[in-house]
Amino acid sequence: MKKILIVEDDTNILAGLVDNLQMEGYKTVIAKDGPSALKKVKEAAPELVILDIMLPKLSGFEVCKELKRQGINTPIIILSARAQETDKVLGLELGADDYITKPFSPRELLVRVKAVLRRAGSAGRAEDIYTFGDIMIDFKKYRVVSKKGGRDTEIKLTAAEFKIAKLLITNKNEPVSRHKILAEIWAEDVTTRTVDTHIWSLREKLEENPGKPKRIVTVHRIGYKWVG
Repeated sequence: MKKILIVEDDTNILAGLVDNLQMEGYKTVIAKDGPSALKKVKEAAPELVILDIMLPKLSGFEVCKELKRQGINTPIIILSARAQETDKVLGLELGADDYITKPFSPRELLVRVKAVLRRAGSAGRAEDIYTFGDIMIDFKKYRVVSKKGGRDTEIKLTAAEFKIAKLLITNKNEPVSRHKILAEIWAEDVTTRTVDTHIWSLREKLEENPGKPKRIVTVHRIGYKWVG
């Protein structure tokens, strides 16, 4: 039985989420503010977090950011009455797997829950530690270090960049389409231009010569692949 943590301070919405998810066979755990959410993730180890944005004490965005900072990769679906594109982009950039705008139908929520859990369960596994050249990527701790020149220099990646790097490395030497990257990383109506922008940023951070990449190469009319 999959366990889902619901983080919502509105009693009526919370009750509806619990009822609908339990009717589908999920076990539910609840939290009503940001600090409680962080605590429940560690204590209950849920397979998925459904996270409201407007929470007491600590916002959903802050909760999402803190979970990723701690290296906790539990899938997250954000619920929010804020439908602005900037809010959606921020949530997804912070590492959320999906973003649902209120009001929403129970059927839509359940479909999204199943999709996120399916992707999480079927995703390939990359090594926790992956090294190439002078660079070490620790996927478990969300950390990238360059050892160039004999000293450790940390390279900052966004949550989305980490996910793209892991997807490409998991499928090393195999082309990964832009549409697959969109579906795996964002699960949202984001254009393929977003993928290209993130790839460009990754090359800037990980390639010796971003203009002539040797690791993250373009596969014409398809997408990208990690060469290694």
